[in-house]
Amino acid sequence: MLATGGTIAGAQRARSAHGYRSGVFSIESLIAAAPGVETLARLDAVHVARIGSQDMSESVWRSLARRAEAALGRPDVAGVVITHGTDTMEETAYFLNLVLPSEKPVVLVGAMRPATAMSADGPMNLYNAVATAAHPGAGGRGVLVVANDEIHFAREVAKTNTTQVGTFKSTNRGLAGLVSSARIHFYGSPVRRHTAGSGFRLAGNRALPRVDIVYAHAGMGRDLIDASVRAGARGLVLAGVGNGNLGAGAIAAAAAAARAGIAVVRSSRTGGGVVERNIEMDDDRLGFIASDELNPQKARILLMLGLSQTSDPAGLQEMFYAY
Repeated sequence: MLATGGTIAGAQRARSAHGYRSGVFSIESLIAAAPGVETLARLDAVHVARIGSQDMSESVWRSLARRAEAALGRPDVAGVVITHGTDTMEETAYFLNLVLPSEKPVVLVGAMRPATAMSADGPMNLYNAVATAAHPGAGGRGVLVVANDEIHFAREVAKTNTTQVGTFKSTNRGLAGLVSSARIHFYGSPVRRHTAGSGFRLAGNRALPRVDIVYAHAGMGRDLIDASVRAGARGLVLAGVGNGNLGAGAIAAAAAAARAGIAVVRSSRTGGGVVERNIEMDDDRLGFIASDELNPQKARILLMLGLSQTSDPAGLQEMFYAY
């Protein structure tokens, strides 16, 4: 078990208070709050960070990946569970889904209510996450996220609500399965490349290329795109309206960036669906890349890793179809 903090380890000033501090409780105390979890597996617990996931960074991602890879390489380790804040859990899960080389289960888990809240959801989520990681059928499915009695694939899951315990949804391809008091029901398998089948591996400590997300809106001009280019972004993910659309001024700025060798990916702010090539924009002429099913935040991760291998738009487009 690798702990990073988050709401699952958070504490309120008072039970009636709305605010809380993330990462206050130790992973040992979280285990103790889930009676019976110790019967599901022998647990070795390590703190990697004590942060709210809004502060998640590439350096913590790398540390998590190194720790997870080392653990998964041990013959006595059947799987890894990572406690994590919910705000960026989908991003960490997808990053690990692309860089970890093992087919052993990796399960991320968090909570929407802090550990001190009335009816905290963390203990049951943690219990179910350990049960999922220990299940003999969990291997080879890529990185998973467990919450609210549901099992999600890292590629598919997204946080969709600010406060409700049912915040996580797999909007396009659906759930990986269900888990209820450690009883596991797996559905399909992931359809895109992941973990042991991925072509991405972290080497050394060299930072990944900078990729910015630019959020589209009515009346959008070119200023935000130009600012990212000036700031040194090597890639841009456009959280476009509808099917990855932009206004004329923003399109002109994005096309100029693409001509200058900056990778430009069109995604959508809608939260679901497919952004396809050459449907409402001439991507071939403009030099853009279509995100396919990936939301902006996951498109950014794939583009960061992709740019560490190539800057060719055609090659990057194939990655969006493969992953």
